[in-house]
Amino acid sequence: MTTPPRILASPAAEALIARLVAAHGPLMFHQSGGCCDGSAPMCFVRGEFRVGGRDVLLGHVGSGPGAATPVWIGAAQFEYWRHTKITLDVVPGRGAGMSLEAPAGLRFIVRSRVFDEAETAALLAAGEPPRGDCAEDATSAPVAKGLEPG
Repeated sequence: MTTPPRILASPAAEALIARLVAAHGPLMFHQSGGCCDGSAPMCFVRGEFRVGGRDVLLGHVGSGPGAATPVWIGAAQFEYWRHTKITLDVVPGRGAGMSLEAPAGLRFIVRSRVFDEAETAALLAAGEPPRGDCAEDATSAPVAKGLEPG
């Protein structure tokens, strides 16, 4: 079995991500675990949020131009959610004030389901996902510090 993705995006989320990329350029998400936003996925212009050294790269979402939008989660929260496949979705409502979708009257949310036994085995065989002590090159692929291009 190939390694299952830890993060997916619903068609509605994909469409909103495409609109936000067109308006703002490359994006990134951080799955907040803070007190103010609960566990809301926060959308930022890439480079406007500093990923912590222990944050975990869940994967990438988006399709079309600027498609490789990284989704990060804090290390402590990842430990609670590591056994779940997360789907980024969007619903009407007031989002977090700092997240880019908020002015549109929409908010990103996450839905999750537990990985099945085969998916869990494939994830264990693949090893741990990249941590925030990685940098991202122009294609959003994680690159170990000191090996950045250029």
